[in-house]
Amino acid sequence: MTSAAATPTGPTPPDPARQLPLRERKKLRTRQALVDAALRLFTERGFAETTLDQLVDEVEVSKRTFFRAFSSKEDVALAPEKELWDTYRRRIEAASLAGPLLDAYQDALIAAIADMSDGWEGRFLISRALADRTPALTAHSLQHCAEVTDAVVRTVVARLPADSGIGELPARLLLELMVAAWRSALREWSAAADGAAPTADAGRDREALRASVRAAFAALPDVATLVRA
Repeated sequence: MTSAAATPTGPTPPDPARQLPLRERKKLRTRQALVDAALRLFTERGFAETTLDQLVDEVEVSKRTFFRAFSSKEDVALAPEKELWDTYRRRIEAASLAGPLLDAYQDALIAAIADMSDGWEGRFLISRALADRTPALTAHSLQHCAEVTDAVVRTVVARLPADSGIGELPARLLLELMVAAWRSALREWSAAADGAAPTADAGRDREALRASVRAAFAALPDVATLVRA
């Protein structure tokens, strides 16, 4: 099991954005502007109450430009979450998988958090707060989580040595255990004692999230013993 002091090892998956031509980098900046505007408008006015027309007018782009980057309002509202899990999938694809599989899952998540762009944690907090109070976003998030889970399990099972003894069921159960630890860590990190609106302030920064994740992972061995109690 990964210790609290452990740091992610292995090669960092290349960041595609750094290798893109100027035109593509401009598209990424437009995408980020749409995310920032969407999170602000959805928070101020409500998710259902904010129209797509209002969002694209705020960024001064067309609906056509919006749909080149996102498939729906739900997609842009959950962009920070999807960015994390897209990076997580790349981390899993780059991992050696030579050691315990649960460690590989955990290390990939901690590394993915570190890989996020500047200011991601603030956007993620706002996005999660929106999802928690918006049923349509909750459903979209759960569906995305199921899709990522299926994709990661397929990748891992295909890459593991034939003599590993790990099939689809244990690979999936281990991943679900990691996700449960992540959700527990996320609740602890995102809880605001004073009820203030989510921001990147008040000590809820990225390293605090990583610390919460490590603490949740460290509790897993004790939880596992309860299965045989």
